[in-house]
Parts: sequence; C-alpha cells; structure tokens
Amino acid sequence: MADSQPAGGRFTVGVSRDFLDADGRNVWGDIRLGDLDAAGVDWHYLPRDTDELLAPDIDGLDAVLFAAPAVTARTFTGVTRPPLLFARFGVGYDAVDLDVCTRHGALVTITPDGARRPVATAALTMLLAVLHNVPAKDRLVRQGRWSEREQWMGLGLTGRRVGLLGLGNTARDLVGLLRPFDTEVIAYDPYCPQETARELGVRLADADTVMAEADAVIVMCVLTEETHHLVDARRLSLMKPSGVLLNVARGPIVDEAALVDALRAGRIRGAGLDVFETEPPGADNPLLGMDNVVLSPHSLAWTDEMSAGNGGSAVRAVLDVAAGRLPRFVVNRDVLGHPYLSERLGALAAGTDEPARAGVRP
Repeated sequence: MADSQPAGGRFTVGVSRDFLDADGRNVWGDIRLGDLDAAGVDWHYLPRDTDELLAPDIDGLDAVLFAAPAVTARTFTGVTRPPLLFARFGVGYDAVDLDVCTRHGALVTITPDGARRPVATAALTMLLAVLHNVPAKDRLVRQGRWSEREQWMGLGLTGRRVGLLGLGNTARDLVGLLRPFDTEVIAYDPYCPQETARELGVRLADADTVMAEADAVIVMCVLTEETHHLVDARRLSLMKPSGVLLNVARGPIVDEAALVDALRAGRIRGAGLDVFETEPPGADNPLLGMDNVVLSPHSLAWTDEMSAGNGGSAVRAVLDVAAGRLPRFVVNRDVLGHPYLSERLGALAAGTDEPARAGVRP
C-alpha cells in the first residue's frame, strides 16, 4: 500500500479516500487491495476526501477505484491525461456522467458479481424484519411495553406472493433465497427475456399487476429516467391493504411523499427502506417516526462478504486494464473503440505504454 503520489513508469491507481476513517483505517476491511500489490501495480489513496473527483485528484492516474465521489464534466477539466478506468465499488452509477467519460475514452465499470448475494440477502433480511415487525418488538422490550406485544402480530412469508420491480442478477439471486419459503414470485422487468423468467419460475407481468397482486413488493431495479418515481401514488393505491413495500435499490424510484401518505392512511401495512430520496433523510422526515417502517442507512448489505466481493471485482477490472484487456461489467459500452482507449490498451498489452503516455490524448 502507498499513500503518496504516483511514481512514473508503472501502471498507477488512485483509491478514493472515503474508504478510510479519520484515523486512516480502511473501514471496509479487506477490499482486496493486496491483489494490486501482488501484481506489482502502484496504488495510493487520493490525497483528499471529496464528494466530486477533480483534476488534481485524478490527473496522471491510469485508473481510479472509488466508492462515493461523483464523476462529472468538472472531473476532466484541466486533465492532461485522463484515467483509462473508473472502477466503481458498487453497482449504482447514477453519480457518474457516463457520456463525459465516454468522450474522454474512459471505461466505467461496476461490481455486480460482488454485490449480488449481499444485496439479495439484505433484501430478504428487510422483508422478514418488516413482516415480523422486528424493530417495533425490539422497542417494546427496551421501553418496558411487554404487554403490548399482541398488537404486533406479524405475517409469515411462507406461501406469500412476492413482487419484484426489476429481475436483474441480484433479484434473480433473491429468487433462489426465497425458494425454501414456497413463495410465488411475480416480476416486472421489460428487459428480462421470458425464457429467463420461466427458468427461474417467475411470472413476468406489468408494473401495475405486480403492485396489485403481490403481498410484498421489493424494488430492485436501476435508477434511470424511466424508473424515477416508478412507484408513485397511483401504483401505491393498487397495493393490498396488507401489502408491504421494500426498497433496496435507489430512493428516487419511490415517490417518498406518496409512500408517507399511503402509510399514514393505512392503505398499505408497512414499508422497509434502505434508501431515501434525499440521503441522509432530514430530521423532520415523517418516516422516522413511523412504527410500521423499518429503516436502514443505505448500508443493509454492508458486510465483509460485500467488501471482499466488491473490492475483488473492482480490482480485477483494474488488473485487466493494466494488462491491456477490456474488463467485465463495462457500463458505458459506447466507449469501446475510442482512439485514446484503443491505443492505450494496445500499448499496455504490448508492454509499450510508457512512451505513449506523453503523446496520446483523448
């Protein structure tokens, strides 16, 4: 590990400083940075903790492994040699301007293979916590309200119908975790082939049908313009009064104000949220005072399993690029064939990248 500026002549990686606490310890534990050392790749933590990567942070680096900072048009302003790779530790990339990365010949990767099981497990954890009223029952004990326990009868998961908004890799992993409960799974995903759904034993339907028929609806899709407020007041009104809504994806997929109204009016039984429209939620957010809501600070899936999985996946992307190979899980596929990217990858593959560094520009 290094905590200094890059040395010339070798493939160099910057790691965002939000992985570290105030004492300089990696709060995520083992994110497999030792694999970079083993491969002879120079790396260092970026000199400052920032919400947005800027030229002083990234200029001259070959790759950036990052978690929270945004990558924007300002990131590239004044950069003389952009990184070839922005390897995101996680699956979301709504804070990354893919178009500007593509214009500068920079790959953007995510880590779906590392996050898949931890997020699926987190979704199941949240589902059981909501159905069993776990936080409310915890408060009964702590506040000496034992006699009120009959008021918090839970719902069993076995035999229920679970609705998924999104049937990507993580949701498919959740389907497997649900099998021992003999649940029926119904899903909305316009991009999932019918054959894939059939193999999983999942019935595909439109979003309205999923909302209306499911006992529990779990949001597991990517945040895009298409999915922003996919769960709005109208769709919430379709849910069963005994139904519960969970969101383990991104906050703005659910119209939070409409959800609060539905919960207050008793139109749905409860909710479980690992994500919010504004993070962190304000102290005056009505959700914080509701007993029928289970909340988590966008970290329910944060485990040693996720640390090693996401870190290992991001590091593999870095090592692929260092060897001149295209990594898996590139999200801005339009960048493939960009002259800057192609020439640099070719030089890395041939072991002749050093002479190209000064001359190749995007």
